[in-house]
Amino acid sequence: MNDVLRPQTLDQLRDTVAAAASSSTTLEVAGRGSKRGFGRPVQAARLLDLSAFTGVREYEPAELVLTAGAATPLVEIEALLASKGQMLGFEPPDFGALLGAGEAGSLGGAIAANLAGPRRIKLGAARDHFLGGVFVGGNGLLFKAGGKVVKNVTGYDLCKLIAGSFGTLAAMEEVTVKVLPAPAKQRTVLLFALNTVEAVAALTQGLNSPHEVSGAAYLPAPVAARSGVDYVRRSGASVTALRLEGTALSVEARCKALCGQLSHLAAIEELHSMNSARLWREIRDVAPLLPDPHKTLWRVSVPPTTGPTILARFPEAEFYADWAGGLLWMAVQEKAEEIATELRAAIAAQGTGHATLVRGPLPLRAAIPVFQPPDPAVAALSQRIKDQFDPARILNPGRMYAGV
Repeated sequence: MNDVLRPQTLDQLRDTVAAAASSSTTLEVAGRGSKRGFGRPVQAARLLDLSAFTGVREYEPAELVLTAGAATPLVEIEALLASKGQMLGFEPPDFGALLGAGEAGSLGGAIAANLAGPRRIKLGAARDHFLGGVFVGGNGLLFKAGGKVVKNVTGYDLCKLIAGSFGTLAAMEEVTVKVLPAPAKQRTVLLFALNTVEAVAALTQGLNSPHEVSGAAYLPAPVAARSGVDYVRRSGASVTALRLEGTALSVEARCKALCGQLSHLAAIEELHSMNSARLWREIRDVAPLLPDPHKTLWRVSVPPTTGPTILARFPEAEFYADWAGGLLWMAVQEKAEEIATELRAAIAAQGTGHATLVRGPLPLRAAIPVFQPPDPAVAALSQRIKDQFDPARILNPGRMYAGV
């Protein structure tokens, strides 16, 4: 395809973007392409394919730091880390199957979208693990941000600015992240047949306990029935799940104590090792639990206590809750444009939160705000930042908001 630009070196990337800036040629920025269907449709003249920038370039297990090309597949990085008993603490989801891309996601893509999985409630978002990188701004200038230590911030924290910018500020060539020791064992406490309000209360109680919960999710019965984990699938009821990780003796003791604390609420079972890990991969990646590609999919972030009230306004929606009820995944079949307005109004009525359309047909993504509309002050700040990094507006134009 003549409209695809595939730089092979950092110099070529810089020259390619600089040439596009000088001619005002708009570029759609993509690594492995697994998230091209996430966000507003990009109206660009050419595709900037960054898939050549792969491979782990430096890995220091003792220092808990890894540097890799931005397009390196997450599965490769996770396999390498696992071989050394380590992990990516932010537990990035892979949305390749969810978005029908057929490609595994990349490390740079996870950072660009600031994606984090169930462990976010304990260890933070992707941006909290992003130490630095090498980038080319939309002005054609090469810059480096951060460094290969956890604390290295002078002036603006460019890493936190780049994380979550969806390629609208700069093209990523290299990414450095901190990694963490992987827990030796994990178990998941399952509570059955709670309703949404009861489940959020149980999850909150678990998180507020001294037992160091690292995952807290609620699956209504129809969603639980899709799980590949027998205990979950065959329960015939809703499943409230709390994950504990650490050394074998610690996990066993904490799990026993947590079960005792929650036993008055519901029938309880435990998942060990592989079954526990499988359940949390399903919760992380969404597609195993909400697979219907014909339904629009919303990612709703709210205070956990307000989630049940919002869900009650959408009885037709399939959903499950992660982050102790603070993250709602909602799949809706009909009235897609009306749902967007109603959902954001419901969130506003509760005082705070935001909704993002993660999966939907292209005409819908062009017709409605995919991301939560910012207030005027934030929108003005975003425009000023865009002016600094990409004054000609050539990188992923309109991917997040019109003009950004």
